[in-house]
Amino acid sequence: MQDKETLKQEILDAFNFRHATKQFDPSKKIPDEDFRFILETAQLSPSSFGFEPWRFLVVQSEELREKVKNTAWGAFGKLPEASHFVIILARTKADTKYDSEYLQDHFKNKKKMPEDFMANYLKRIEEFQKTDFNLLDGDRPLFDWACKQTYIALANMMTAAAQISIDSCPIEGFNYENMNKLLEDEGLLEEGHFGISVMCAFGYRVNEPKPKTRRPLDDIVKWV
Repeated sequence: MQDKETLKQEILDAFNFRHATKQFDPSKKIPDEDFRFILETAQLSPSSFGFEPWRFLVVQSEELREKVKNTAWGAFGKLPEASHFVIILARTKADTKYDSEYLQDHFKNKKKMPEDFMANYLKRIEEFQKTDFNLLDGDRPLFDWACKQTYIALANMMTAAAQISIDSCPIEGFNYENMNKLLEDEGLLEEGHFGISVMCAFGYRVNEPKPKTRRPLDDIVKWV
């Protein structure tokens, strides 16, 4: 059994290995089993109330890659060189409001919640959305809250990739309306049930990065 100190060092090594890779080697492809492992870490990621308000579009179509590259300025230098390119969608208010059909199905059929427990759970979610976080004023607050959940999965995917020496680059460099229009035209947003949250390219670096720099731990952590 691996000792704790060795494991901790391996995890820190992975975090030091990871960087926002700007140029990928187009000749190197991630093995299918390795990328499935990365996707499984997204699947197993936590989300608030267990909503799992996400979808992961693995864009392998050369035609769609070209469209994304020409629509999202942050993706222009990553496609088509990246081995794998993922667009992470978040569910909209249509699916994440406390009384949505999606949540009814999710908790009843996926989570297997007893009906009486589910009813109380949904009441708690209603209170959270109405009062605690004030998420029901318009469509955007609840969608942005769902997007926050997708970033947990994004971080886990990038860390898992780094642990097996695969590079990544998270991408927010796009016009929100233009990318949603593209994905809607491609039939990928399911008539308003999803919207784009963030993207990420995966592959293998061409150049070694500069040494990682961060503010000192004592500067960002306060014990109170």
